[in-house]
Amino acid sequence: MTARTPLVLGTHHVAIICSDYGRSKRFYVEVLGLEVIAEVYREARRSHKLDLRLPDGTQVELFSFPDPPPRPSYPEACGLRHLAFAVADLDATVAHLEKHGVAVEPVRVDEYTGKRFTFFADPDGLPLELYER
Repeated sequence: MTARTPLVLGTHHVAIICSDYGRSKRFYVEVLGLEVIAEVYREARRSHKLDLRLPDGTQVELFSFPDPPPRPSYPEACGLRHLAFAVADLDATVAHLEKHGVAVEPVRVDEYTGKRFTFFADPDGLPLELYER
C-alpha cells in the first residue's frame, strides 16, 4: 500500500471582513500582535485590504467593504464556526487580552486532548479561540 499525498498542504490564509477597518486593524495588529505584510486601499471598491502574518506563516487578510451585512452567528449558522489560534501560554494570553479590555470566556479543557482553550471575539463579534499547545 502506498502513502497518499494530501491535496491540501496547510492553511495559507483566512479572510475576514470587518465593519470598522481602523478598529479591527488595531485589534489584530496591536492587541493580537500579528505582523503587517502589506496594506492597500482599493479606490474602485472603496475597500481596504490588510495582509497579516502569524509566526507560523499563516496569514490573515482583513478586508473592509462599505456596509457589509452582519454575520449570523447566534444561534450558530452553517459555515465557518470560529478561527482558532495556537498559543504557548494560555494564562498569559488571556491576561494580555483582558488588559486590553477584551472579554474572554472561562478557560475549559478539551475532553479528548486534555488541552486548555477559551473563546473571545474580535471587534465585530467574530468568534476566536485560543488553544494552548
